[in-house]
Amino acid sequence: MAVGSTRQQKKRKPERYFDYSFLFIILFLLGFGLVMIYSSSSYDAFKDHDGDSAYYLKKQFVATLLGLVLMAVAAIIPYQIWKKFTVLAYIGSIMLLFLVRVPGLGYTANGATRWIRIFGITFQPAEVAKLGIIICLANLISRMGRGIQTVKGFLFIFLLPFPMFLAIWQVTENLSSAIIVYGIGFIMLFVASPQYKVFMGIAATGSVLAVGLVFIITKIASQSDNFRFDRVMAWLNPEAYPKDEGFQVLQSLYAIGSGGILGKGLGRSIQKLGFLPESQNDMIFSIICEELGLFGGISIILMFVLLLWRCMVIANNAPDLFGALLVVGVMGHIAIQVILNIAVVTNTMPNTGISLPFISYGGTSVLFLLIEMGIVMSVSLRIKLKDL
Repeated sequence: MAVGSTRQQKKRKPERYFDYSFLFIILFLLGFGLVMIYSSSSYDAFKDHDGDSAYYLKKQFVATLLGLVLMAVAAIIPYQIWKKFTVLAYIGSIMLLFLVRVPGLGYTANGATRWIRIFGITFQPAEVAKLGIIICLANLISRMGRGIQTVKGFLFIFLLPFPMFLAIWQVTENLSSAIIVYGIGFIMLFVASPQYKVFMGIAATGSVLAVGLVFIITKIASQSDNFRFDRVMAWLNPEAYPKDEGFQVLQSLYAIGSGGILGKGLGRSIQKLGFLPESQNDMIFSIICEELGLFGGISIILMFVLLLWRCMVIANNAPDLFGALLVVGVMGHIAIQVILNIAVVTNTMPNTGISLPFISYGGTSVLFLLIEMGIVMSVSLRIKLKDL
């Protein structure tokens, strides 16, 4: 009997790990996002879409359901399969960005041509590029191994996101997504490379250049009609531009300030009643603060912190370097986007038009975010419990 039971134990497969808290956080953010999209958009939807106050909610709900299906599929598929799509992820992402300028394919909304419409389906190729750079860099860095510590290897990975950055910025005129793509690459390289002094030097140089650029802009803005210069000036002094570039951020600050500690109550925002542009999209965090107060805003930030923490746990226990880097890339994407969105809403940085992950309105964004979550789950499902 003892011998038989020992043999059964040897034949028994090691138990797999599933992060239920990670899944719960995702579902909570999605559900909360749907509630806030309806709350923040119902007035504009009723006014602009024939009395259908749930117009934006219904569109986001469909995208969320499809995203959950794709997340489940991505979780079931072994994450190693993404190695086969390295070249396609990189080159295909750049090609899609250029398709935005092809007549009949490019789609314009709110004065910006950043979407592609094929067979009635509209999507933003910049979101594809974010996933593409994660897959590409994860495979290349894991294959290079210690080669990344050489000057040649370091520069290769550091400059690889640049063509994608340039295409997003110049072709789609979407500087915020371009910054996110390069930021993802920077974080993945930082985690994989032990050369921390180099990164400190890069960060210090970047900070000095940013300060110098702002100083130059303040000197030449009055003689230029560049709208990005106007945004910088409005960031420095929004009260001086109350009717144009500073209008949105002023309304956002009014919303946050009027919410107080506990807020006015869910659905009772005043700023969403035609005062705050894009209240269901880039500025949804200000509506959260107005309706749920500082308590609601901090609670959502903590949920994102918990999500990143669970990603870190999965990355630390990933079966291999490729899986760990995939999770690190997803972590970088979420962290950068959350920080930049809240910084814009609170006027900590110039307005660049960045959505809040899982919560802001946007079908393409939630679809690809959920695919990324599925990839993280795929990595977690390959972790053996004895390794934890």
